[in-house]
Amino acid sequence: MIAKYRREPMPRALVNTIEYVLVVIGSFFVAVAFNVFLLPNEVASGGVAGISTITKAVFGWEPSIVQWAMNIPLFIAGVIILGKKFGAKSLVGTIILPLFVFLTREWNPATPDPLLAAIFGGMIAGLGIGIVFRGKASTGGIDLAAQILHKFFPLPLGICVALFDGVIVLTATFVFSIEQGLYALIGLFVTSRTIDFVQVGLNTSKNVMIITDQVEEVRRALLEDVDRGVTVLNGTGGYTDEARKIIMCVCAQNEFSKVTQIVRRVDDRAFVVAMNATEVLGEGFKTT
Repeated sequence: MIAKYRREPMPRALVNTIEYVLVVIGSFFVAVAFNVFLLPNEVASGGVAGISTITKAVFGWEPSIVQWAMNIPLFIAGVIILGKKFGAKSLVGTIILPLFVFLTREWNPATPDPLLAAIFGGMIAGLGIGIVFRGKASTGGIDLAAQILHKFFPLPLGICVALFDGVIVLTATFVFSIEQGLYALIGLFVTSRTIDFVQVGLNTSKNVMIITDQVEEVRRALLEDVDRGVTVLNGTGGYTDEARKIIMCVCAQNEFSKVTQIVRRVDDRAFVVAMNATEVLGEGFKTT
């Protein structure tokens, strides 16, 4: 029997407050990663932070000022060119990140090793950016520039981001050294992986597609024994051109073995395909 319950949603005002708090906390983590790991070791791993690392080394400019000087005009340009879709939370991230960079500028470096700095600085920066994304905001900067480029040129958004970050890393290679450029690439990779981890987490589910001649029996067994809902889809056999029913069942990772055992018990000739489902929203899973 499928459990029937529905959790009451949080008041919108509380949700907004939590999201602003996430933007502030995430921005703080990014600033700490920058001042404690990346900047002291001259690891310019992309973004406006990478540009401010380079300008600090070449001109001696204060990184927080450089970040403000770039983030705020980019945000304004984004609103004008792309529309008012960024919202107040992104404006807060755009302003408060350089503020935290300024406030933590005197913090002592955690390590003199640029490889450790790239790895752990990338992790902490990715954690911070991921938290900001969880707050449905951004810290502006190169992401906005990439979206503007994407609007005017027929390039995928991911390629636009990679182009900007690539230019920054290449510049760091010329300004510092080839080794520093490689460390920057490591930091950039670790940051992107950590952002994905924060966004998706470890709660990977399985999307199971089942093709069987005993649709009703399998459907009933999954509903009763696994306590997961199923969806029956209409399909057509590619070889036989016959109409077939396909059962789709999304289950938790630790329920997958039970699902396959139940299917095999009912129909040992069933065709089962399982795919990772990294973000499942709805009853029985995450609600937001």
